[in-house]
Amino acid sequence: MATLDIRGLHVTVDTEQGTKEILRGVDLTVRAGETHAIMGPNGSGKSTLAYSIAGHPKYTVTGGTVTLDGEDVLAMTVDERARAGLFLAMQYPVEVPGVSVANFLRTAKTAIDGEAPKLRTWTKDVRGAMEQLRMDPTFAERNVNEGFSGGEKKRHEILQMELLKPKVAVLDETDSGLDVDALKIVSEGVNRVREGGEVGVLLITHYTRILRYISPDFVHVFVDGRIAEQGGPELATRLEDEGYDRFLPTGATPASKA
Repeated sequence: MATLDIRGLHVTVDTEQGTKEILRGVDLTVRAGETHAIMGPNGSGKSTLAYSIAGHPKYTVTGGTVTLDGEDVLAMTVDERARAGLFLAMQYPVEVPGVSVANFLRTAKTAIDGEAPKLRTWTKDVRGAMEQLRMDPTFAERNVNEGFSGGEKKRHEILQMELLKPKVAVLDETDSGLDVDALKIVSEGVNRVREGGEVGVLLITHYTRILRYISPDFVHVFVDGRIAEQGGPELATRLEDEGYDRFLPTGATPASKA
């Protein structure tokens, strides 16, 4: 069973004002079959954690370790991390002009598995996953994320996750910009992936509304680059009632911390 283990993670980013430390010692373990919700105010380091795990060059790891099944993730290139079983659903998916969704998905599957999937089986799998996500079949011939609505981009992210079958999926604010219907459809897709108990999910969100459809096993509150509190689903309910003010220094607000 896959295990993502993060210990004492420190991460910086270069800004116009100089180097800024974003993560200040994060400890977190995500095992296959578990769903961890990361919550917190703007600027608390949630997305930095996601992109640092994925290997975004903008972020510099200055301390700590990240391992997947005992293997050093930080020593891997971005594509090696994907082949090892890490998946990132981005908050703002990028466009890939000239590359169709169908070609993108099959190329990614081939890279991860080391061999091309059998065309007949693959076509059936893609069609079935698209139907469950309420995606028109012609979607497969469109260029990746080019001209997609926000909801279409997020469905495409979940389509990738369903077909690529990662060991650990990091979902960075997948609920951002979704209406109620799209949120339900995307959540159903995440839950289908979770059903087998073989995938660990790290779900990053500002709000509790997605947690009404995707029930977390653990909730972690991020404040100022650290985990300030941990608990079960009841912690998310408490956050909805109380907000994040109690975690912030006297006189500070979530907006001022962003």
